Amino acid sequence: MRNLLFALLASTSLMTLTPAIAADTTKPAEARTPLAELGKDDPYLWMEEIEGTRAMDWAKAQNGKTLPVLQGDARYAGLEAQALAILNAKDRVPGVSFAGDGSLRNFWQDADHVRGVWRKTTLESYRTDQPAWETILDIDALSKAENANWVFKGASCLAPDDTRCLVTLSNGGKDAVTVREFDTTTETFVDPAKGGFVLPEGKQNYTWLDKDTLLVAREWTSGELTKSGYAYVLKTLKRGQSLDQAQEVYRGTETDVSVSPYVLRDPDGKVMGVIAHRGVTFFESEDYLITPMGAARLPFPAKSSIQTFVDGRLVFLLEQDWPEHGLKVGDLAEYNIDPLTVDAHASLGHGKPAGAKPQLIFRPTAKQSVESVTNTRGKLVVAILDNVKGATLVFTHGAKGWSQQKLDLPANSSIGLGSASEKDDRLFVTVTGYLTPTTYWIADTATLKLEQVKASPARFDASTHVVEQFEATSKDGTKVPYFIVHPKGVKYDGAAPTLLYAYGGFQVSMTPSYSGVMGKLWLERGGTYVVANIRGGGEFGPAWHEAALKENRQKAYDDFFAVSEDLIARKITSPRHLGVMGGSNGGLLMGVALTQRPELYNAIVVQVPLFDMIRYSQIGAGASWVGEYGDPAIPSERAVIAKYDPYSNLKAGQKYPEVFIETSTKDDRVHPAHARKAAAKLEALGYPVLYYENVDGGHAASANLAETARRQALEFIYLTRKLMD
Repeated sequence: MRNLLFALLASTSLMTLTPAIAADTTKPAEARTPLAELGKDDPYLWMEEIEGTRAMDWAKAQNGKTLPVLQGDARYAGLEAQALAILNAKDRVPGVSFAGDGSLRNFWQDADHVRGVWRKTTLESYRTDQPAWETILDIDALSKAENANWVFKGASCLAPDDTRCLVTLSNGGKDAVTVREFDTTTETFVDPAKGGFVLPEGKQNYTWLDKDTLLVAREWTSGELTKSGYAYVLKTLKRGQSLDQAQEVYRGTETDVSVSPYVLRDPDGKVMGVIAHRGVTFFESEDYLITPMGAARLPFPAKSSIQTFVDGRLVFLLEQDWPEHGLKVGDLAEYNIDPLTVDAHASLGHGKPAGAKPQLIFRPTAKQSVESVTNTRGKLVVAILDNVKGATLVFTHGAKGWSQQKLDLPANSSIGLGSASEKDDRLFVTVTGYLTPTTYWIADTATLKLEQVKASPARFDASTHVVEQFEATSKDGTKVPYFIVHPKGVKYDGAAPTLLYAYGGFQVSMTPSYSGVMGKLWLERGGTYVVANIRGGGEFGPAWHEAALKENRQKAYDDFFAVSEDLIARKITSPRHLGVMGGSNGGLLMGVALTQRPELYNAIVVQVPLFDMIRYSQIGAGASWVGEYGDPAIPSERAVIAKYDPYSNLKAGQKYPEVFIETSTKDDRVHPAHARKAAAKLEALGYPVLYYENVDGGHAASANLAETARRQALEFIYLTRKLMD
């Protein structure tokens, strides 16, 4: 197989192609409303200045009113202590990843390592009850030495040895990060004065090309960002170069979501190709092969996503039909890189097309979906959902195509694909359920041999509860599954304190998982927990997501209300004892629940929400989600959004329950203004509201375990007061 990057490694004088955007000629374009006109009369626009003095003073005043109420409850201290004990427990099982130097690596936080420590051990030691760990990088010590508020966001290491790494550090948990080169052999940062790579703070996408070259997309010059706030210009940065010396290899447009690099490597780390991934919208993309002659678009449909590269083949998932090749939405397929490169050259006027065709690897049934994909040295591994329950398939490529085998993992569980080795065919796998603590396995995908290496201790008494799966019927007749975890002896009298959780967007699946904190603070105290698999998620593949996009958004909300009503109809609970919780897109769902069906609920936890949907595309990274919700600047799409927009639909004289809204000042993705404005308007309309803004934490609303414990204790004391008392 040819190395497509032979010229790129030697020279950075590649031709750059700027792709044209095809116009939709099926109907005349609507005149766009100037963004400045949207919400211009909102009295709370000042809250959009994230760390503005007035906004911060308001947030601190709200905290000053809310925290005494919730933390003043006599039960709060006990709940926070229990949550912190679970989160900081010394006997937690550390998840690990294979590293090319033969070690297993892990990032760990506890009471002694609040910010965390990046560390390593051996597989032999990991198998023991007390693994011997060696610190690679101590984030607490680094923050103290540099007087910085660092949050560790991971490390990208150069294959095959993984000893040179790009360590990602965030100020307080923001998406904007600083990147610094780190040497794991000396356990020190590489001195910039000696050529060490440093990328200053920004929202940026980057990866190694070789030991002396990075591929980086970032804000190279001031304002050179997409309307979503992400990078769209990709350059090579060589060791010793300043940022202004980097050489451009690909350029998207400012109307894109972002551009990011993807390097194809064989199992021994050899570069086989570079792809510039252009996110046109959140769900539509184009992939360009960077060749010595320039950037050539790969032939994949707009709604498809490259999953991995194995045995010289690009593996991709289809989110739309590809009829000319007989492929359907939800299919997992592959494209042989050899003929593909010839096609790429042909598209630039070099050579002739080789007639390469994609090949089907796996087609899910109506109740199945591909959840995640990875590869070992020679195997393709696919985790699927079958009626929202996990299974894992191993695929091998041979002379007759792909053959399939199944790993014999526990049934009726969620299965997570962890780190895969490219030295051999081993893979870490996790298995979990609502009442089953996570177990950690090593799977040999060549022999299908399984070894359980770790089992998490139980954090609550699960013997009192059972798990069932029911279906509700939505407004349009669609059957919507949901899981319910309830006490074995529950009386069907409508009195069970019940917490319903859902997300319903961006093709994210809600699968069974073990939460020690939720179990201890809610289930063990007699609570019932429900997770709804509403449309907008990915539980049944791309079509389940597509069903609730844009003009069909209300269907996700109707699904949620159907599950709520089903719980009440079964007399599991009643509006007096039913509470709901959701974050981010799920926070938007909570806002819709508040404004459309407040009579169903007595408690609503609104976490880091989207809420002002008329201005969402102007706040944080909102412009990147137009593919999910529609564009408020287009009148017909704004009309749809306005029907469910929680912010504009808040009205006086309604029977709203007292809501608990929480966010983070450092959330530079969704933006805290959504939560701030929701609370301010509710108060202005005369409603009681509880509001908590954590100054750190980013979109996760917590930057360390102590902050996480505080947030969870606040949530569950609120739910206790509303649903159990």
